[in-house]
Amino acid sequence: MSHTAPHVPAPIELAAFDVAGTTVEEGGVVYRALHAAVRRHGSTAEVPDVARWMGADKRTAIRALLALGGDPSAVEPAFADFERLLLEAYDVTPPVAMPGVLDTFAALRDRGARIALTTGFSADVTGLLLDRLGWTAGVVDAVVTTDDVPAGRPAPYMVHRAMERTGVTDVARVLTVGDTVLDLEAGTNAGAALVVGVLSGGVPRAVLEAAPHTHVLDGVADLPAVAADAGERVTA
Repeated sequence: MSHTAPHVPAPIELAAFDVAGTTVEEGGVVYRALHAAVRRHGSTAEVPDVARWMGADKRTAIRALLALGGDPSAVEPAFADFERLLLEAYDVTPPVAMPGVLDTFAALRDRGARIALTTGFSADVTGLLLDRLGWTAGVVDAVVTTDDVPAGRPAPYMVHRAMERTGVTDVARVLTVGDTVLDLEAGTNAGAALVVGVLSGGVPRAVLEAAPHTHVLDGVADLPAVAADAGERVTA
């Protein structure tokens, strides 16, 4: 569903995708690890408190969650615990690509778009995650983490850094995709032509549809058809 009928005046040159919950299925491990990490440092945060920070820079989320009864000086120790717990969980249940993701990447690239990943993970975690997926050189054209920008979502900086790294200069030629409200806000703040939410991360449709967007889809496998349905095919 769209708030307004989208119009794409130019071919899409960059498709910027979120990672966990959008292109990668990791079973909600990120937020369980985040919850456990802050609780170890005194936070009284409950699951709904953690859910509010879906898609955010993880240090920013930890800082906010530690403000709920925890030790405000423990951001870095809690972040280290988060990374360790996350990687331990990935050892038990390795992350996998969401259905249709690689086909969608290929379809968009065939039509002239570059593919970027943007994520609230640190560079270290992102690198290990991509290694475990086997997404080596050539799968995507750029990867942007919160280590690369002054502020994470909903700031537009990761999208703009992806543009910089792929040589795209016109936001009217950019598509963003994510599974959280912060993803949609970041795409909107960046000025992207298409701002697409996906339900694969577990955020209810009503929540995503209340945020700024052009489309809300079941998953990224539906993305190529959206361009045609919108009346503007993603072509070179």
